[in-house]
Amino acid sequence: MMHAREEIYRDIIENAPDAVLFADRDGIIRVWNRSAQELFGFSEEEALGRPLEIIVPEHLRDRHNEGFNQVMETGLSQYRDRLLSVPALRKDGSRVFVEFTIVLVPGEDERPAGVAAIMREKKKEAEKHG
Repeated sequence: MMHAREEIYRDIIENAPDAVLFADRDGIIRVWNRSAQELFGFSEEEALGRPLEIIVPEHLRDRHNEGFNQVMETGLSQYRDRLLSVPALRKDGSRVFVEFTIVLVPGEDERPAGVAAIMREKKKEAEKHG
């Protein structure tokens, strides 16, 4: 049975106005909230168990994978505690500009268990690049 604290966290994540997702250290999506569904077009069932790359534009995937793997190995990220702005992919293949921050989730060993990302559409960028 789930503890009350876990239920509270789950409710907060599920009802957050921003997209919240968690990818494990292999880059596999394990948490995908309603706002992520609305932003990217993938249902929770479609996103869970798939690689984070489903929302990374093809021309950025090598750089993304390099950085992600380095963070998972070292536990260090130059992007931690910063608001980033990047293009992302929707299910229909269209681009959406998002701003996001990442949180490294501690693992039982020295390495992170994965990364949580909190994202929202960056309206100004989307309008500029229409």
